[in-house]
Amino acid sequence: MELTILYDNEALEGFRKGWGFSCLVEHRERKILFDTGWDGRKLTYNMKKAGIRKEDIDIIVLSHDHWDHIGGLTRVLYPGVEVYVPAFFSKRLKNEISEQARLHEVEGPVEVMEGIYLTGQLGERTREQAMAVDTGKGLLVITGCSHPGLDVMIDGAGRFGRVTGVLGGFHGFSDIEKLKDLTFIAPCHCTERKKEILERFGKQARTCGSGQKMNTGHLTDRI
Repeated sequence: MELTILYDNEALEGFRKGWGFSCLVEHRERKILFDTGWDGRKLTYNMKKAGIRKEDIDIIVLSHDHWDHIGGLTRVLYPGVEVYVPAFFSKRLKNEISEQARLHEVEGPVEVMEGIYLTGQLGERTREQAMAVDTGKGLLVITGCSHPGLDVMIDGAGRFGRVTGVLGGFHGFSDIEKLKDLTFIAPCHCTERKKEILERFGKQARTCGSGQKMNTGHLTDRI
């Protein structure tokens, strides 16, 4: 399994950065795009730079309805692509998506395909869903912003198996010692304590930025 960060506040040389997040997961010969960043032009530029066409994407998963996570959506829609959104998305937005793609509304936990799971809607004030990927060495949880709390997102994914890694936006999560048993920690996008997390967890931690590739070889069964 390989991961490619396609949109983030930071970027590798030659890629474009922007406020938002998007990550491509290549799993069992299928490509799943998690979130689409804010600026579709930057997203598609980074996709082209990484050698990815929108028609290569089989599934799109949206974490929540903030524009820095869905703004680039129209640039990657095409007939036949499956789009999984939290059920609370507005009727108008869901109608717009269903006109151009195969829409799936998600309320509770669901298995999208073998080894790919969605937590369903979590939180109360700002609802959000996370995605969990079975790496063969535990679950890697991918988050958009973790508005309900990173611990809530991890616990939500834990119903599908043992969580060994997390990647994405951690927002204002402050109890970072709760991450100590994870073997892969990649703070991206809106993570307020990014520097502290990277320094605290050393070998377990990974930097994040547009254009960065990661694979499950970085995950281990134990620290």
